Amino acid sequence: MLDSIMTFFFGSKRDRDVKQLLPVVAKINEKEAWVSALSAEDFPAQTRILKDRLANGETVDDILPEAFALAREAAKRVLGERAYDVQLMGSIVLNSGRIVEMKTGEGKTLMSVAAAYLNSLTGKGVHVVTVNDYLAERDADWMRPVYDYLGVTVGVIIAGMDNDARKRAYACDITYGTNNELGFDYLRDNMQIDISQKVQRGFSFCIVDEIDSILIDEARTPLIISGAGEDDTFKFHEVDKYVDQLTEAEKDPATGDYPDESQGETITGDYKLDEKSRRVSFTDEGMNRIEQILQKHNLITGSLFDEENFEYIHYFTQAVRAHKLYKNDVDYVVKDGQVQIVDEFTGRILEGRRYGDGLHQAIEAKEHIKIAQRNRTLATITFQNFFRMYDKLSGMTGTAETEAVEFDKIYGLEVVVIPTNKPVARIDEDDEVYLNEPDKWEALSREIAECHKKGQPILVGTVSIEKSEHLSSLLTRKGIRHEVLNAKNHAREALIIAEAGAKGAVTIATNMAGRGTDIKLGGNPEFRARKRAGTSATSEQFEAAYKAEKEKWLSEYEEVKNLGGLYVIGTERHESRRIDNQLRGRSGRQGDPGRSKFYISMDDDLMRLFGGERMKNIMSRIGMEPGEPIFHPWLNKGIEKAQTKVEERNFEIRKHLLEYDDVLNEQRNFIYDQRDAILVDENLPARVMDAADEMLDNYIEEYRAENRKKNETALASFVEKLKQSFGLQLTAEDIQSHSGTEKEYALSLLQNDLTEKEVLAGKENLNMFIRYQYVQLIDKKWLDHLEQLESLREAVYLRSYGSKNPLTEYKIDGFNIFYDMIDSIRHEIASRIFRVKVQQNAPAARRSPQIRQMNAQHNAVESFDGNAARQAANASPMAQRRQGDSVTVVRSVPKVGRNDPCPCGSGKKYKQCCGR
Repeated sequence: MLDSIMTFFFGSKRDRDVKQLLPVVAKINEKEAWVSALSAEDFPAQTRILKDRLANGETVDDILPEAFALAREAAKRVLGERAYDVQLMGSIVLNSGRIVEMKTGEGKTLMSVAAAYLNSLTGKGVHVVTVNDYLAERDADWMRPVYDYLGVTVGVIIAGMDNDARKRAYACDITYGTNNELGFDYLRDNMQIDISQKVQRGFSFCIVDEIDSILIDEARTPLIISGAGEDDTFKFHEVDKYVDQLTEAEKDPATGDYPDESQGETITGDYKLDEKSRRVSFTDEGMNRIEQILQKHNLITGSLFDEENFEYIHYFTQAVRAHKLYKNDVDYVVKDGQVQIVDEFTGRILEGRRYGDGLHQAIEAKEHIKIAQRNRTLATITFQNFFRMYDKLSGMTGTAETEAVEFDKIYGLEVVVIPTNKPVARIDEDDEVYLNEPDKWEALSREIAECHKKGQPILVGTVSIEKSEHLSSLLTRKGIRHEVLNAKNHAREALIIAEAGAKGAVTIATNMAGRGTDIKLGGNPEFRARKRAGTSATSEQFEAAYKAEKEKWLSEYEEVKNLGGLYVIGTERHESRRIDNQLRGRSGRQGDPGRSKFYISMDDDLMRLFGGERMKNIMSRIGMEPGEPIFHPWLNKGIEKAQTKVEERNFEIRKHLLEYDDVLNEQRNFIYDQRDAILVDENLPARVMDAADEMLDNYIEEYRAENRKKNETALASFVEKLKQSFGLQLTAEDIQSHSGTEKEYALSLLQNDLTEKEVLAGKENLNMFIRYQYVQLIDKKWLDHLEQLESLREAVYLRSYGSKNPLTEYKIDGFNIFYDMIDSIRHEIASRIFRVKVQQNAPAARRSPQIRQMNAQHNAVESFDGNAARQAANASPMAQRRQGDSVTVVRSVPKVGRNDPCPCGSGKKYKQCCGR
C-alpha cells in the first residue's frame, strides 16, 4: 500500500533512481568540450593531477565528472565507442557501491571502465571479477588500450599463473580475474610462511560482472584448499556393490507421499528420498538390512551401531544419494576417467570441483571408475564472506531485480535498474503448456522446423546436458542442422554463440547461453574476420578482412531483422525467474526485434515437484487431451508464483548457511590477522612472555586456592606444573622462600632464560625460530579446528529434539572450542620456547639432510641451532605455496609407527612422546 502511494506521488523506484543520476550525467557532459581539446599526452598528465587532488583530501565523488569525461573520451579515441548516457549512469551506480541491472547488449564491459578508472586513482587497486578465465582475459585485453591511454596499468589473473606473475598482476592499478582465482589467492596468501610471498595487497574496490551468478548461484559452494586425508576408498567400493539390495519405501499412490508414521501408518522399504533437498533417510527396516549386509560380507563384527561401525551408515547414505538423486549427463559428466560436476545454473563444467562429504567418491564407485582419496580441508571460505571483505563492492548483470531483497539483506547492496539506450522491441509470448513431456518435445521441434525454414535464427535454452542432447537427436531426425553448446563442448562457446544470430542458425544451449558474449543479428563480423585473416595475420590484413566482412554482415543484419530477429525458446521453466530472464535477454539487444517463448509440460521438474501431479490430474479431468496446448496468462502467473516460492526457499537456505558460516568467518579473520601479525613481528619473545604471564596467573591462583584448603599436595603440584610447562627445575623451598612473590620470581627466571637464548642464538635467529613454531602450530590447530566445526555442525541438529536452537548451540560451542584453541596455541608455544635448549656446536651427524629434517619436526622442543628455525618451516602443513583447490602432501621423512621408538631419542614409544 505504502509503495503504491509513493509511486503515485514520486514515481516508481526505477524513475527515482534515474532522476538522481541525471544531474551527475549532465556534469560529465559539460566536461566533454574540455576533454575533446586535450592531446594524447595530456591524458596521463590529467590522471596524475586527479591523483594529487585525491592525495590532498578530495574524494572520488569530487573528481568524478572529470574522471568519467576522460574515460569516455579515451574509449572514443581508442575503440571508436562513445559511452551512451545510460552507460554513464551505470558507471555512476558502480562507483556508489551498488548493483547495476542493464539489459544484455547494452555494453556493460565498456560501462564499467569509468568507475574502474576513477577508483584506481586512489592507488589501492581495483578488482574486476568475471565468471571465467576467457572473459577475464578478453575484457582485460579489450580495455587495456583505453587504460594505457589514460596512464593506468592493467593486470589479469587466470589459472596456472605462478606466484611472481600473480603478484605483478595484483600490483597493477586495475586487475581482472575470476571469482575462483581471487578467492583461492586469498586462502593461499594466508597459508604463506613468508609475508613477502603474499600476492594480494588488500580489498578496496571490486566490480563483479554477472554478480547474480557469483553471489547468488554460487554462494552455497565454498572454496576449499585441501590435502590428502584418510584412505577409505575401499569402503565406498564395497558399499556400492550392495546398495542395490536396498529398496525405496513405498509411496501412497493417491498423494505421492510416504506414509506418515506419526499417524500410525506403516512404512515398508529401506529408505525415503527427498528430491527437493536431495536427502536420504533410512527406516528402521533399512538400518537392519544394512547391518545384515555388512555382517554377511564380513565388513563389520558386532552391531552397526557400535562406535567403530557407525560410519557405514554414512557410506550407504552417500551411495543411495549417488544412485538415486544424482544423474549422469544432468548433475555430472564422466570424462577422461573423472566425474566432473556440471553447474546447475550455467551448465558449465566446474573444473577441479568435487562434491564434499564423500558424495564424489560414492559417484565414482557408482560409475566404476577409480575412486580418488578423500582430502582434508586446509583452508576454506564462501564467496559470500570473501566479497564482503571489500571496502566497496559493486556489480553488474542483466538480471538482479528479482533478487533485490537477498542482495540487500546479505550484502547490503541496492539494485538500480538502468533503462535501455533504445526501447526493447522483443515480444515475450505466453507459455505453451502440454500435459505430457513427449507432446512438448514434438511441438517444440515442429516450431523450430517452421522458423528454421524461413531463416529466422533460433536459440533454444535447456536445463541439462541430457535434455540438450535429446532435443539434438530430435532435430537431427528432422534434418535440421544445428549447434549444441553444453559442458561437453564449452571450449567452442564463444564461437558458437557469436554465430547464433546468423541467418538460419539453430543453437541449443544449456543455461550458460554464452553469458558474457554478445549475440549479434546476422552473425559476428569480428569473429568471421579473424577466421578469414588467420591467426598469423598482421593488423593491416585483419582490418582488410574485417572491412569486407562488415559490409557482408550489414546486408545479413537487415535480412535477419526483417525475419523477426532472434527467437529464444525455453524448453522448461527454471526454479529461478532470473535464469529465465537471462535466457530471454539474449534476444532484443539495442532495440533489435526479437521473440521469446517457453514450452512447458506437467512432467517438468518444477511442475512435478510443486504441485504438478495434482494439476495434471485436474487438467485431465476437465478434458485436456494429450498433444493439446493451453495458453493463459493465469497459468503464467501460477508458474511465476511457484518460482517465487522456490526463490524464497533457496534464499532462506543461503541465509541459514551464511549464519553458520559467519561463525567460522569471524574466527578465520582473527586467526589470519594474528598469523599476519606474527609474520611481521620482530619482537616475538615479548608475546611468549605475555603467554607465560597468563599461564603463571592461572597456576598461582590454583595453588593459593588449594593452599587455603590446607592441601598438602598443592605445593608439589605447583612445582611440577612449572617443570612440565617451562622446564623450571625448582624445589619446594625455592617457592616457599618467595611466598607472596612466586609469580615475579618465576617470571624473572623465564626472562633470564629468554635473554640467555637470545645471546647464544642471536636475536634474529631466536625471533625466526619462535615465528616458525607459531606458524606451524597455528596451521596444525586450525586444520583440526575446521574438522571439529564441521562435525559440530552436523551434531547440533540433533539438539533441536531437546527444544534447543541448533544455530545458538553451534555459536556457543563453536566459540568455546575456538577460545580453547587460542589458549592452547599460546600456552603450547610458551612451553616449547622455554623448554628448548640452544646447541651451538651440533654434532656432524645432524647435518645430514634426512636427520636434519627429522630434527626440525621432532627436536623442536629439545634443541635448535642457527639453521633450525628455517628447517622448521618444512614441518608446517601449510608452509609450501599451493596452487588450485587440491594439494598433494609429500612425506619428507620415513614413516614412524605408533608403537615404534620415538626418533627424538627419549626412549619412549612414538605415540607416548612426539606422536601424542
